[in-house]
Amino acid sequence: MKHSVKRRLNITRLALSRDSTPVRGIAAAAIVCLTTLALILNGCSVGPKYRKPTVQVDPAYKELKPDQFKEVDGWKTASPKDDVLRGAWWEMFNDSELNTIEDRVNTSNQNIALAEATYRLARAVVREGRSQYFPTVTTNPSASVSQFPTNSGRGANSVAAGTGQPGNSQPSSTGSTASTGRSNTITNFSLPFNVAWEPDLWGRVRHTVASSAYQAQAAAADIENVRLLMHAELAVDYFQLRGLDSQTQLLESTVEAYRKALELTNVLFHTGIVSEQDVVQAETQLETARAQLIDLGIQRAQFEHAIAVLAGTPASSFSVARGPLQSNPPAIPFGVPSELLERRPDIAGTERRVAAANEQIGVARAAYFPSLSITGGAGFQSNMIGTLLTWPSRFWSLGAALSQTLFDGGLRKAISEQARAAYDETVATYRQTVLTAFQNVEDNLATLRILSQERDQQEIAVRASERNLALATERYRAGIDSYLNVINAQTTLYTNQRTALTIRTEQMVASVQLIMAVGGGWNVSQLPKP
Repeated sequence: MKHSVKRRLNITRLALSRDSTPVRGIAAAAIVCLTTLALILNGCSVGPKYRKPTVQVDPAYKELKPDQFKEVDGWKTASPKDDVLRGAWWEMFNDSELNTIEDRVNTSNQNIALAEATYRLARAVVREGRSQYFPTVTTNPSASVSQFPTNSGRGANSVAAGTGQPGNSQPSSTGSTASTGRSNTITNFSLPFNVAWEPDLWGRVRHTVASSAYQAQAAAADIENVRLLMHAELAVDYFQLRGLDSQTQLLESTVEAYRKALELTNVLFHTGIVSEQDVVQAETQLETARAQLIDLGIQRAQFEHAIAVLAGTPASSFSVARGPLQSNPPAIPFGVPSELLERRPDIAGTERRVAAANEQIGVARAAYFPSLSITGGAGFQSNMIGTLLTWPSRFWSLGAALSQTLFDGGLRKAISEQARAAYDETVATYRQTVLTAFQNVEDNLATLRILSQERDQQEIAVRASERNLALATERYRAGIDSYLNVINAQTTLYTNQRTALTIRTEQMVASVQLIMAVGGGWNVSQLPKP
């Protein structure tokens, strides 16, 4: 059970009649004073001033060393003369098929559509809050006719005009009595206009509107974050698919090589140089490779379907033609760590939510102070429609009420503590988001650096495997070694070639993830104004 005592100082809610001039003058003067005071206090605010939370930012990324500022390593630091990342960052990969699919994301992706709807909702909430700055004006025109039988003892003079309630011994100034010999009729026409306004004395409305505006900015940042994630996810899936295409091409070449090896083995078998076991081993190797080739089709179909969903297209009506994976990732300009706070939409959105939570502290503090309500009404009322809009038919009223909570069992304090805790929570979330962002950049820089070294080493391994296979084949032709040595050499070559393709694919994926980690081509200046 809630115990709440409120002191309401009903300064006026007076029907200011023509016969109470002194009272009317005193009441009107009091209302004017209160209204003037409300307008003066309307600029007051009891909330804390917002300051962006501080975070530790290093001057440079750990993974960057002086000898790594080279485009051949897959990244470069941006300078005023360098091209910075733009909105359509995927175009730097110079893949026309990728560009075509990426262009569909902004118009057809449903996650982006959801984020945009959320932003429109947040903007509507802001407009709803701003409406509280203004008074509410209403009207409710009415017309009524009441008839009472004369033999019931209830005449027109015993009924309040326009209400039908007994007990008023005086005839109403707005009613009319029409005697028909059998009944009395009362007619009433009314055209009132009512005004109600609650001045924002302590900034409750202003803080609420500001909080909603910051939330709308956060929702706008969420759109860009979702857009970045969708574009990046599509690019990752696309390069994974292209990696499978290259693996398919490699495996097809391997199958052809195994087929030729089987033909050679059959020739050597029929000439008596090798045994039938060599033929069986060659057949087994060929059929195993063919099975692996079929299996790659499953993975490719899954990536193709995922791309279709991201592009907002039914998977049943979408396909990507086979094509090779390009050899090198592009150079990626990414700036310095301090720029990351302005380039990542998730950081910007989290920071705007900190600002919104700060405003909620002001909303909670405003509840400790009294609220003022000002009401008024004016209009016309008459017993005849023809005289409704005449000066004698006018009426008006004006009133004000001051409300202050004296005891609420600690409710306001609890709400204030909740607001402060929510603010601290958003600050911690913001700082964690920043730390995670730096980690993402460092992770992908390290990945690209290590993959570059691994790729160089793997190319050496591929060349060595090719030489080993050539030697094993020559020795097999000469009858020196068994076919098992050829199988081992072929398997080693294929494994190394496939690993090299995997590394190239991972380089492209890591390049996309680095672009995502630095915010793509977005900047905090693109946020809409609150």
